[in-house]
Amino acid sequence: MKSVPCKCIKFPIAAVLAVLLLSACAKKSQDQTLRLATAANMQFAMKALAADFETQTGIASDLVISSSGKLTAQIKEGAPYDVFISADTAYPQAVYEAGFALDKPKIYAFGKLVLWSYKADQTPALSTLITDSVQHIALANPQTAPYGSAAVSVLKSSGIYEQIEAKLVYGESIAQTNQFITSGAAEMGFTALAVVKSEAQHAQGKYLLLDESLYEPIAQAAVVIKRERGNTEAARAFYTYLFSPEAQKILKDFGYSVDE
Repeated sequence: MKSVPCKCIKFPIAAVLAVLLLSACAKKSQDQTLRLATAANMQFAMKALAADFETQTGIASDLVISSSGKLTAQIKEGAPYDVFISADTAYPQAVYEAGFALDKPKIYAFGKLVLWSYKADQTPALSTLITDSVQHIALANPQTAPYGSAAVSVLKSSGIYEQIEAKLVYGESIAQTNQFITSGAAEMGFTALAVVKSEAQHAQGKYLLLDESLYEPIAQAAVVIKRERGNTEAARAFYTYLFSPEAQKILKDFGYSVDE
């Protein structure tokens, strides 16, 4: 299946900085710190993005890392988040339709799925999953994590799902799935390309970049959360920054596809 072209909108850097500087003038305090609800696959990339954003504006960010489904439930329950950076488009759309977002979600990048083994002497391959050498296969909960749903699609598209279903172990998010893999609790597992390209995991084990025709494109979108006492100007500034050339370059460095 061909990837859908990303509809991200690019902003001239001058325009981006103009918006950011408006928020940068705000008094720095704990109340001015942004709370970014971040899908687990974006954990490492978002740390880099938040650091660059703070360098440009002086606005600090706290990251709340979880699955997109759990973050959506928390937002609907009134969690004090300023921006929701999801791993798909459906969850932020649900947040918007429920009246918790200022605007419709917009795609900022497309994620890629990999099969990862933390053992240097074990080469990841879909064919290896059905062998006795692999007894546990980690993936994120497909009910709440888009990357988990994509992993199930890969297994079904490859015709091996029924053969290995009993070996599957589910993490609450990509973050917990990574723990299963790095701890050796699972011989192999499915995670985001951005994870294995991060500084924290670089050159650890081996990974296989999976054929994107085996799963639906992982279009990732974001929304600004509607809050009565939120940092709306700063949240909008970060949202604008997310689509800037600087932020898009960081996303590309982590393996995401963005609009050229």
